[in-house]
Amino acid sequence: MAGLSYRQEVEECVAFLRTRLEPLPEIVIQLGTGLGDLAERLEGAVSLPYSELPHFPLSTVPSHQGNLVCGRLGRHQVAVLQGRFHYYEGYSTREVTFPIRVLSLLGATTAIITNASGGLRSEHAPGEIMVIDDHLNLLPENPLRGANVEAWGERFPDLSTPYDPVLREQLLAVAKTRGITGLCSGTYACIPGPSLETPAETRYLKIIGADAVGMSSVPEVIVAIHAGMRVLGLSVVANVNDPDNFQPILLEEIVQAAQAAGPRLQELIAHLLEEF
Repeated sequence: MAGLSYRQEVEECVAFLRTRLEPLPEIVIQLGTGLGDLAERLEGAVSLPYSELPHFPLSTVPSHQGNLVCGRLGRHQVAVLQGRFHYYEGYSTREVTFPIRVLSLLGATTAIITNASGGLRSEHAPGEIMVIDDHLNLLPENPLRGANVEAWGERFPDLSTPYDPVLREQLLAVAKTRGITGLCSGTYACIPGPSLETPAETRYLKIIGADAVGMSSVPEVIVAIHAGMRVLGLSVVANVNDPDNFQPILLEEIVQAAQAAGPRLQELIAHLLEEF
């Protein structure tokens, strides 16, 4: 019954948004910590607070504004999620991914997922934008756990290439053409949080292949793939963790670093959409 109840909630929100949005979005852009300003670039924007959307969770993180903003960016109709939900806030991963599920059922076929992370490699520098090429899901829950809705996607979705290689190549080409520097590629690890990593945990993450670590995004990516969407993942490296010379990690500094990189990230996404 829980699966049916969740399905009904999703379908009710889909029906509500069909009456509020015209045209419907083709592309979903999920904005992370300190990265909420992209919505200001949309033409003909319609902003809907999460609190007004049926069954939408509410963001409790101060740096997440909590609005669904829909409008035109370049030649495309996009839906910008200004703020996300996290497992550490007490939400299940199904609740965390509710917006992606709803927007996929409205017809969106591409998801651009962004976040702020901690870099784990010595060559990283704060402000770099990591194009995610793979991920490690270290959350204790998968958003597809439980009854599968066949109309939404297959029971066992393939994650052999979770991040669309064509989108990654297009983005890197756009960065080169536009002279946007400070990009790298790597594997992103998602941990539960909200406590930040210890030096030992940082060593462990490096050993198992992570290049950056954060507390979001992977559940959304899994649901987007389940829904048949193409996914591009972009992570702003807000700080660098050296387990042999560990310094206190302050959330305020992470937000500031993400905000400083925000204009470059916005330019990348805007120019990428021109190439679609």
